[in-house]
Amino acid sequence: MICLYVHIPFCRERCPYCDFFLVTKPGFVERFFEALAVETTAKASLFAGQAIEAIHFGGGTPSLVSPSFIDAWLSQISGLAQISSETEITLEANPEDLSPASLDALQALGVNRLSIGVQSFADRKLKALGRAHSAADARRVVSEALERFRSVSIDLMCGAGGETLAEWESDLRAALDLRLQHISVYMLTLEEKTRLWRDVRKGLRRLPGEEAQAAMYRLAAELLCGAGYGHYEISNFALEGRHSRYNLASWMREPYLGFGPAAHSFLVSGEAQTRFSNASSLTKYLADPAGAVDFREALTDEQRFDEQVFLSLRIRKPLSVGFLRKGHKLGHQHLDSVLVRLQEQGWIGVESGEVSLTEAGFLFADLVAAELLSA
Repeated sequence: MICLYVHIPFCRERCPYCDFFLVTKPGFVERFFEALAVETTAKASLFAGQAIEAIHFGGGTPSLVSPSFIDAWLSQISGLAQISSETEITLEANPEDLSPASLDALQALGVNRLSIGVQSFADRKLKALGRAHSAADARRVVSEALERFRSVSIDLMCGAGGETLAEWESDLRAALDLRLQHISVYMLTLEEKTRLWRDVRKGLRRLPGEEAQAAMYRLAAELLCGAGYGHYEISNFALEGRHSRYNLASWMREPYLGFGPAAHSFLVSGEAQTRFSNASSLTKYLADPAGAVDFREALTDEQRFDEQVFLSLRIRKPLSVGFLRKGHKLGHQHLDSVLVRLQEQGWIGVESGEVSLTEAGFLFADLVAAELLSA
């Protein structure tokens, strides 16, 4: 089985905190999907005949394009591989793009999971984040989506300018009232060269500090887990069986194939593991979609070990102490001292020879991974 990802790079405008690859040139949509069809044909040998576990349309803003373009590409894929009623088909969307008619159209073409970029249910915060929709839009669209799709996910963001813990709790409780199947929680981070990064450097905006953001993250885990959501990945919470199949597959280092500019892929063939990616340029992509790959790397044993540590910790998958001993470079005694220190900090637990993050340690997963790798 394999998962597929399609990067649809179009947005109306760039949010002030966003550093994803995107373009604000809707006039290129038709040419993009023509190029996508060419790339898909060129890569067909990599997935032809296989069962497709999940398809994820990301971006950019996939909901910005006509559903007819999505339908045409899905028809092409269904002629090359096995798509069934069990295939999870996710489309990322913004509330301002969704009407009852567009939701009906997406449902009709086979999308069964919608991921909506709500970010907040408070107008003041949405304005601070530079979002185009209102809180009323978000509530209306989510409610309409829940009537149509078997799974609906929303993104919530904490750490906006001026945000308090009480405001964040209000967002979380608004989401809980809707009883969504999946909720993603992201801390607002300053990405270099974004508009928000420049504004903060100039003193035009101030964001909550690290301690305040950490408190918001802990509150999210407390409320969502207390309401029955499983904290299955650093930023993701889901009801039983409602996790994102595509995202979980990528964190578990299962094969996935990316299409579109800036899309990444990971393939396994026997003992060989390869990562490759397309150029982050719409111009280059449109000029040669069949030759879109501009980076390819066969993973070494060391890279596989490093990835296994980082990605396993993200999903709280236990790591055996024996596995860590086999891959470390500075000796068993040094590794043991690191494990003891991380336990004393309350970030990991070690039981039956396996290392797992604690709920508190989830906040420091990357730091824990770096400590274990340096060991």
